[in-house]
Amino acid sequence: MHIRETSPTDTAVVRDIHVRAFGQDEEADLALALLTDPSAEPRLSLLAEIEGSPAGHVLFTAVTIEGAAATPRAAILAPLAVLPDRQAQGAGSALVRDGLSRLKQSGMVLVFVFGDPDYYGRFGFEAALPHGFTPTHPVPPEYEHGWLVQSLTGGWPAAKDRIICADCLNDPKYWGD
Repeated sequence: MHIRETSPTDTAVVRDIHVRAFGQDEEADLALALLTDPSAEPRLSLLAEIEGSPAGHVLFTAVTIEGAAATPRAAILAPLAVLPDRQAQGAGSALVRDGLSRLKQSGMVLVFVFGDPDYYGRFGFEAALPHGFTPTHPVPPEYEHGWLVQSLTGGWPAAKDRIICADCLNDPKYWGD
């Protein structure tokens, strides 16, 4: 398996992966919007290839912490997709691990995700609410356990409040509304 950063020529491949993985356009549209949204910078977009063919894609985009005078460098993982015929072959895990490693090397402090705690817990993510981080929009109580964070430095910054995502991810439809 090979993990590499995407380039502008990968747009059709990224779209295809998300459409096929989710069976709809919504996540693909979000991924492409985040790739061009200036408020998402800095971003990290990674493509997994197995035997030279695209297998999965992950995107990490910048977030800020509301009201923090000195916001620690932080990102959110969204979306992550693996082609149906490539699932359960390690592509998703490789994308997440590689992305977290690259973000840590770049000086990123926190990474958030709104997803399955059993899946993302394997990579060191834990519940964000007990650490004082609230999502961009309130999520229904039955989904609060899916709001997760990971400290890439092993410590927790003093600045804790609501997380503000890139403009196109700031739509309530992505947060359970």
